[in-house]
Amino acid sequence: MLAYAGTDIGLLRKTNEDSYIYSPPHLFVVADGMGGHVAGEIASNLGANTINEYIKKCSNISEWEQVLLSAIAHANMMIYQMAQCKIECSGMGTTITSIYIDNKDVYWGHVGDSRLYFIRNNRLQQITTDHSLVWELVQSGSITNEEAQVHPHRNILTRAVGTSEEIRIDTGKLEWRQGDSLLLCTDGLTNMVSENTIQETINMHPADAEAVVNALIQRANLSGGHDNITVIYIYYEK
Repeated sequence: MLAYAGTDIGLLRKTNEDSYIYSPPHLFVVADGMGGHVAGEIASNLGANTINEYIKKCSNISEWEQVLLSAIAHANMMIYQMAQCKIECSGMGTTITSIYIDNKDVYWGHVGDSRLYFIRNNRLQQITTDHSLVWELVQSGSITNEEAQVHPHRNILTRAVGTSEEIRIDTGKLEWRQGDSLLLCTDGLTNMVSENTIQETINMHPADAEAVVNALIQRANLSGGHDNITVIYIYYEK
């Protein structure tokens, strides 16, 4: 396995509200916080680190999909409770997109509009579903994918970790093999760079994880860098 992670504040934001966990060969998480002042940064950091600590306490587990679900639910509780206790954190929340790799099995858990992509035979496939108003419009056929990228309400989430006491969490499992890749990213990448360009960038050097991450962040900034950008790329070495 070859893996690399990177984050960048972008060109317009004053703080980086993204967080990530890079813990090869098993756990990878990206989180994109929301909330006033520093609350978004607090939410994403607390969410990602809570999941990491929860996973560390698990051993000899076969049901990793259920573990990820429980870990995200626990993170939701931690963020929600802090938001209730501290007025400066009121209403804060975060996206969470996480994977746990167990040999050839990839388990994932997801809330929000950060994304998990799977790449096989130079084909990029979005695994997660965006929990956003714009994605619902795309799914209903009201707007196109191209229109979604510039829609004025593209940042409105329909689900986030920590914003309510109860939460619905998407989970799943996929199998990967030698030559396959995984990409986790926040919307600071996908709102600025098309999927075709993401795929073309990965195809240029699929086995060089550091080069892929740096190139994708650079492309997002060259396109305007309107948001924080976080990217994790993992390649199943041949």
